[in-house]
Amino acid sequence: MRALLSVSDKEGIVEFGKELENLGFEILSTGGTFKLLKENGIKVIEVSDFTKSPELFEGRVKT
Repeated sequence: MRALLSVSDKEGIVEFGKELENLGFEILSTGGTFKLLKENGIKVIEVSDFTKSPELFEGRVKT
């Protein structure tokens, strides 16, 4: 199972990500959300690495 996490308001996202990880989800994320999850020890894959496609329009299009 996979979960895509990409939020502007990051309140609670670390706890949510940890719960998803504990449930066995593979977590994909973008930009700042990716960085925050990774800094908090959550195994996360950047969407652009997964899709082999970079973010477009200065990060406004991510997925």
